[in-house]
Amino acid sequence: MSRLRVDWSARELSDNFLWKEGLNATADDAWTRMEGPRGLWAIYQNAGVMMEMADYAARNCPNVDRVLVATLRSDAMQIRLCVLMGLAQYGFTQASEGVRINAYRAADMYACMAARMTQLLQENAATVLPDFVAAM
Repeated sequence: MSRLRVDWSARELSDNFLWKEGLNATADDAWTRMEGPRGLWAIYQNAGVMMEMADYAARNCPNVDRVLVATLRSDAMQIRLCVLMGLAQYGFTQASEGVRINAYRAADMYACMAARMTQLLQENAATVLPDFVAAM
């Protein structure tokens, strides 16, 4: 958890970040709030860390929800691909509509993944949940 990026948070994109899936911002609004490519890169890095956390849970918690872990892995891969596409587009066209839409998709998937990770921690490692919430 110490590898989560704490210098940027998706809290501004969702009223119930970590507790409920979905965003409450438009694509343009999300792009501004996420500080463009800076937020995209933080999403990319944090998705990788959360994927490692899910893998750790799968290896070390015998009662872990396997479907939830598989969903977290899938979320992380989709988020990372979406971010890379968005950053590549940004490199060519700056903040075009396509870039903002990809950024929005990545942020929305990220909010969903963070909510699922919160659920996983609540069910299997409640003692570290406060640290996760603080880092996010």
